[in-house]
Amino acid sequence: MVRGARVTWCGTLLLVGVLVGGASGCGPETPPAPGGPPSVSAPAEPPSTATATAPGATATPGATTAPGTTTAPGSPTADPHPAEVLVEVVVNGGLAGVRNKLVVHYDGSWTSRSGTKAPRTGRQTPAEAAELRAALEDPAYARVPERPTGGPVFDGFQYYVTYRHRLVVSGDGERPAALQRVFAALPEGGPPTNP
Repeated sequence: MVRGARVTWCGTLLLVGVLVGGASGCGPETPPAPGGPPSVSAPAEPPSTATATAPGATATPGATTAPGTTTAPGSPTADPHPAEVLVEVVVNGGLAGVRNKLVVHYDGSWTSRSGTKAPRTGRQTPAEAAELRAALEDPAYARVPERPTGGPVFDGFQYYVTYRHRLVVSGDGERPAALQRVFAALPEGGPPTNP
């Protein structure tokens, strides 16, 4: 078989394979046997709802998964890096019109920014960090509505809580118990509301 004829044959087989959803054997892994019928690769698996992670790749920044495992969106990763962000809380509003931000890392270290002031930093004890992780990983927290359910509070605060790429927005009005548990476990006794 001449090379030009093989290329044309493989191109045709690839086109047919794409049209019927199969795979051809024209890749370098499965060359046709001399004088015999070409071998055909098994069809690719259909995509699943889980996101496959390549060996050594990261499912979330700083966290690797074992080869052959999958990580569903929003599910915990095996061993997050201690410096990886656990939760971020932004507070807006109030009488003074604050815009504050608190970032807590998996190792319990945190940074709080209030307006134009210099950032404050600190570290939770291992028990405090574990309590915050437990509050965030509680299945009840996963059911907290992503938008406020109660009426707005005049000159109240709005809280934007980001955990594992999920944003929950809440106000000073009605607050679910699971969200209150997260707030109680934050450094310095709760979200940063001081100007």
